Amino acid sequence: MSRQQPNSIPIAANVSSSRQENTAATTRSSRKGFCGSFGDCMTKPTIAAPPPRQSSSRLELQVEELQKEVKKEKEMRCMYKMRLERTQDYLKYCLQVAQDNGFLKFILNKNDSPQQPSLGPSSAIVQASINPQPPPTVQHNTNLSAIIEQAKLNGWYIHPHEIELHKKVAQGSTAEIYKATWRGLDVAVKCIFPDFFRLNDCGVSFFAQEVETLSRQRHTYVLQLMGACLDPPNHGWVVTEFLNMTLKDWLHGPGKRRKERVTPLPPFEKRLAKALEVAQGMQYLHEHKPMIIHRDLKPSNIFLDDAFHVRVADFGHARTKYNKCMLFSSGTFVYMAPEVIRSEPYDEKCDVYSFGIILNELLTGQYPYIETDYGPSKVVNWCTFVFDDEKIALQVGEGKIRPALPEHDDKIEDLIELTQLAWDEDPEYRPSFATITRGLKMIYNRIMNAP
Repeated sequence: MSRQQPNSIPIAANVSSSRQENTAATTRSSRKGFCGSFGDCMTKPTIAAPPPRQSSSRLELQVEELQKEVKKEKEMRCMYKMRLERTQDYLKYCLQVAQDNGFLKFILNKNDSPQQPSLGPSSAIVQASINPQPPPTVQHNTNLSAIIEQAKLNGWYIHPHEIELHKKVAQGSTAEIYKATWRGLDVAVKCIFPDFFRLNDCGVSFFAQEVETLSRQRHTYVLQLMGACLDPPNHGWVVTEFLNMTLKDWLHGPGKRRKERVTPLPPFEKRLAKALEVAQGMQYLHEHKPMIIHRDLKPSNIFLDDAFHVRVADFGHARTKYNKCMLFSSGTFVYMAPEVIRSEPYDEKCDVYSFGIILNELLTGQYPYIETDYGPSKVVNWCTFVFDDEKIALQVGEGKIRPALPEHDDKIEDLIELTQLAWDEDPEYRPSFATITRGLKMIYNRIMNAP
């Protein structure tokens, strides 16, 4: 029995089919001979070529630039929101001051009186220069009258003719500071601008409070009041001991902030001693009855005497514990506590935060945030901000950044820990200055007695 292949094909048909295939192949070969190249040319362009790498890179750069723009817009929105919130809080504070001083009703009843043309502060100054008039007499309020009586009784009331002004050594938004002579002694005289009293209904009260705060201070590391001229607007003068150097100048050298150090860094032991003296001065203020909150503690407000001992100074923003208000005057955000930046309620622990920034600055010898793209810059007043300073405020207020700590070393490990506690986001975790002083004394003695 013969096997039959299942897929067998008849030979005749197979031969015929083979001939047909050979003929077709010959035809295709002949065609390719004279038009193959043309066919290739016609078909190749229809294949999509991959995009060049250069276009892809350019697209990635464009996306990256757009992402940066979006991030910048978000930051700007956050900053403007923060500025608006601070402005609202300031207006609330102004209304509270008006109510506390008894003239809120006059503001509310202003519409009931005949309308008078309104002049802004700058217009008022121009008008006064065109039509000069005698300066208005400032009525001494009860606070100032009591201070005048106290100053005369205790011997620190100074008549303006006793002061011989010399060169101007500094100028702020509300006053100029002169080196002067009083009874043969070199003194510093803070001369408050007369317009501060004329254009500010609470100017006399603020001046009285500053003088009263200084008059009650008796501590080695707190600036000493020599006396005061208590006759605003032209003679609202505060007379203190004259000190020629600040902690900022001592640590970084004179002049503006630089990334590169131009003077040798003081020895570590001396920097630690300055931190201890500042803490002792602040402990005295916080334990004063009533407690005094500085609110603007920074190296440029800490002076050194001829023996290079510390004097905590500038009580223009100081408040007692029972007379606090928001900080909307000149200041530097890099030393400001997050709760103050956010315009939230605060207490004496805001000074502890500022001290933490200063302590780290003494340890590293570097300005706060100098390692970032935006270093410290001054705020002129409550409504004029510097963009870089706002960035710092935004980051600090959200608890995202702190200045760079020194390199960890067994010698200063406890100092680094103290610094981090002092600038903790939660004021409750920040130690008191009494605790800080005890800790710094122990560390200082250990270091000085080390072999």
